[in-house]
Amino acid sequence: MSPLRILCIHGYKQNGSTFREKTGAFRKLLKKQVELIYLNAPLSAQQTCSEEAPEKASTSGAGGDEASRAWWFSDVQAQTFNALQQCEESLGLDESVAAVRGAVKEQGPFDGILGFSQGAAFVAMLCSLQERGLEPDFNFRFAVIVAGFRSACQEHQVFYNLPLHIPSLHVFGLEDRVIPDNMSRDLLPTFEEPVLLIHPGGHFIPATAAHRETYQNFLKRFQ
Repeated sequence: MSPLRILCIHGYKQNGSTFREKTGAFRKLLKKQVELIYLNAPLSAQQTCSEEAPEKASTSGAGGDEASRAWWFSDVQAQTFNALQQCEESLGLDESVAAVRGAVKEQGPFDGILGFSQGAAFVAMLCSLQERGLEPDFNFRFAVIVAGFRSACQEHQVFYNLPLHIPSLHVFGLEDRVIPDNMSRDLLPTFEEPVLLIHPGGHFIPATAAHRETYQNFLKRFQ
């Protein structure tokens, strides 16, 4: 049985390489079922301490600012992102959609897509674009959304108008201090029949033996 190919969308101020490192336990947990392909966001995020990400050491030894990436900015002027920041318009989302489109054309096809934190919020938007037929190259069969949330940007609200039919697994922690669990719960009505994996921890992808069955049961629907 061939492993499922999953495109992985990292969090704010991470990149594909650092996200791969952080998901080592997850890859090991599901190594017979999935092949994970990691994408870099196209936007360079400045290294400050004021935004979303106490995603510890996400850029250590990885090239400073160049290793710190974003999918969009909520503050257009400062070119920073905060998940709680309400804004009329954002910056950079079109470039990020184009980056995913390019990855699908060059490295696809992919069975599914996985996103973490800002990347998870972005994945929900990509699923909406796919469902509305606005990105004909997208053909994801499922989505895994870890520490996801609804964007607070006004121009993004169009992504939440219709319930999405794509099968989705939503993973979030009750002790998450970056994306509190109520923010992840607010995203759930965007998806029809979302599957939940709620863990007692914080801002990370849980990957212990206790979580294996939930992941496997979800993924085997597509194998």
